Amino acid sequence: MDPIGPRGLQQREGALGCPQEGLPSPSESSELVQECLQQFKVTEAQLRQIQASLLGSMEQALSGKASPAPAVRMLPTYVGSIPHGTEQGDFLVLELGASGASLRVLWVTLMGVEGHKTEPRSQEFVIPQEVMLGPGQQLFDFAARCLSEFLDALPVGKQGLQLGFSFSFPCHQTGLDKSTLISWTKGFKCSGVEGQDVVQLLRDAIQRQGTYSIDVVAVVNDTVGTMMGCDLGVGPCEVGLVVDTGTNACYMEEARHVAVLGEDRGRVCISVEWGSFSDDEALGPVWTIFDRTLDQESLNPGAQRFEKMIGGLYLGELVRLALADLAQRGVLFGGSTSPVLLSPGSILLEHVAEMEKFLAILQETVMLLAPECDVSFIPSVDGGGQGVAMVTAVAARLAAHRRLLEETLAPFWLTREQLVALQRQMREAMAKGLQGKTSSLRMLPTYVRAIPDGSERGDFLALDLGGTNFRVLLVRLASGGVQITNQIYSIPEYVAQGSGEQLFDHIVDCIVDFQQKQGLSGHSLPLGFTFSFPCRQLGLDQGILLNWTKGFSASDCEGQDVVYLLREAIKRRQAVKLNVVAIVNDTVGTMMSCGYENPHCEVGLIVGTGTNACYMEELRNVASVPGDSGHMCINMEWGAFGDDGSLGMLSTYFDERVDQASINPGRQRFEKMISGMYLGEIVRHILLHLTSRGVLFRGQQIQCLQTRDIFKTKFLSQIESDSLALRQVRAILEDLGLPLTSDDALMVLEVCQAVSRRAAQLCGAGVAAVVEKIRENRGLEKLTVSVGVDGTLYKLHPHFSRLVEETVQELAPCCEVTFLQSKDGSGKGAALVTAVACRLAQMTRV
Repeated sequence: MDPIGPRGLQQREGALGCPQEGLPSPSESSELVQECLQQFKVTEAQLRQIQASLLGSMEQALSGKASPAPAVRMLPTYVGSIPHGTEQGDFLVLELGASGASLRVLWVTLMGVEGHKTEPRSQEFVIPQEVMLGPGQQLFDFAARCLSEFLDALPVGKQGLQLGFSFSFPCHQTGLDKSTLISWTKGFKCSGVEGQDVVQLLRDAIQRQGTYSIDVVAVVNDTVGTMMGCDLGVGPCEVGLVVDTGTNACYMEEARHVAVLGEDRGRVCISVEWGSFSDDEALGPVWTIFDRTLDQESLNPGAQRFEKMIGGLYLGELVRLALADLAQRGVLFGGSTSPVLLSPGSILLEHVAEMEKFLAILQETVMLLAPECDVSFIPSVDGGGQGVAMVTAVAARLAAHRRLLEETLAPFWLTREQLVALQRQMREAMAKGLQGKTSSLRMLPTYVRAIPDGSERGDFLALDLGGTNFRVLLVRLASGGVQITNQIYSIPEYVAQGSGEQLFDHIVDCIVDFQQKQGLSGHSLPLGFTFSFPCRQLGLDQGILLNWTKGFSASDCEGQDVVYLLREAIKRRQAVKLNVVAIVNDTVGTMMSCGYENPHCEVGLIVGTGTNACYMEELRNVASVPGDSGHMCINMEWGAFGDDGSLGMLSTYFDERVDQASINPGRQRFEKMISGMYLGEIVRHILLHLTSRGVLFRGQQIQCLQTRDIFKTKFLSQIESDSLALRQVRAILEDLGLPLTSDDALMVLEVCQAVSRRAAQLCGAGVAAVVEKIRENRGLEKLTVSVGVDGTLYKLHPHFSRLVEETVQELAPCCEVTFLQSKDGSGKGAALVTAVACRLAQMTRV
């Protein structure tokens, strides 16, 4: 007990223990009592002032602002997860400082949610006063001896024991098992410990003892232990509160709010260390003469002021000082004060607790000050003992899950050597395809021989078919710029997978509807047809469909000229005039659209539902088209890259599952590793695997995860957004029916990151192969080129574009590559291809 002297009281008395003459009357006594008690009454306004001041200090300390010095420390404990009930095993616990001048050793067996409860075995050891105030080594040697004495009585081995260390003093933690003592409290004052790692001091003492092999896994504040040991039956516990010899609180904080961590994801338990809160403006009005006396006579005057108003080490003393003062005034005990009443420590915490309903007042106050929060108070059954074991068990669980997660995701983290090999393989496949040899890259001529030069003028129609929605556009090219009017039409699944005649009739019906709405009925405008499926072009207006992709399977189309199929549908719809000038791949349209603004744009890239690329190749290298001069835009159809098995080394078990369940197994292998149609499915299969290994969702099979395509690729973009907190990520996933913890949310985030990063790197390696081909074609040491890009994945994913650019920069250092996002590539681009064709045709006629 802190030695608090009665000097102030003695000065008011005549002789120690003797009543004063002239005792007050009953009415005067009542007034004096009320005057004394009034000092301890706190108004709602004062409580709100304390609440606001404490919150401000908490936020200041979290932000890392050192000036002015925050009144609380807000120390990260490196406990990043709360229990989820599956924790099992035997753990040793050492508690020091939780209950004053004693330490406790426990043997805790955790059985998981389904297991029966096993009461911890424990033993308490009184710490001699000379040890509490002596050299630090003496204290830790005492602790090590207590551990050995406790274990000697148990039938346990001497090797491989895991220990959680509950050390209930202000510390600066730099890891789960690294903690430097800031200052002693609660009557301890051992020398040579402040500023030292207490875990290392304990390890050294255990080693000196030499009896047992004990691994100190975690150092835990008693408050954290209290939170972690809370009964899971009432739901997750995310706040710990200790009001005992001392007082403190902890809670789970978003890591992004903790400046010292430098992390933007996940959570961490923060020890508030609120005993040191001493804001004069907030606490001054409720700081009584008895608080001042107690503080002045304590071991640490001016420090731990909040604790001295709350902690059990001090409450009994405050009561004693108040009673002694009232007795000295003649109000109590007939004005007599006994030696016991004047002795510091004579009134204990349990005496006060018996007289007052502490918990009820606490609940009422919290309800008053935080009405929006539904707060339940669950008294700890075992102090921090079981909670400390739980921290150790959770750390073991997380470590095991981390290993499984990293093992699962390892194939998605591509090395530079793998990317260089992919780039080389693509270059080889490009060369073979251009020469007409067997290759997974078809390298199809598009008969687009030039990019726009800015002189194109006129009105053009454009169709854009490449997914479940298709557009009709009116594009007006004028000296003042480009004006576009468009309308979106849906293609029902039964049409996309019905007959070819039905599909093209539907397309023409939509064109007629658009013409009527734009007042163009009867006009025969040049029309460009963006058809975003693999085609072998025989001319600018001839395209043979090689195979459907993206969920289309309309019959009697593969192997047919789709322009012919469109023209036949126009004929069936009598009195409709349409002049189909060009069939354009959406990738070519993207390149042409960006080329209208930037003459260096000679590459087109699509990364959306599907993926593809095109570029301007030297005509002399295109074996299937006669001529040795000029250029030809080549549609690579790179989604099929690797269909010959060349991607086998990069393909994972999850890629195989997605491929086998697709409508075109064994085909479009590159696309299935990159594009938006498949990334969500890859993630879903990984989540299923991790759940089966117990890493996610507590190992419980989640029904919604069994549903194909339920995890949309757009969720990757949302989950990986830097602007979202982890709780928002949880909300996104919970909307899918995934009842996950914060740990689960963090792991789902990592899965999404790995899958999307690999996709971006593969895409970047492909672009690097293309630009290097252009540079070598022209014999340049340095190539300046732009890539026109379209596609929702590239545009909407928060990191995809940056990762693509970084990969290209690394793999093609001799190329200065600029990426331009197309504003309407597939629509405007088709009109521009048509306009360029009309311009070139006019020049030929002239």
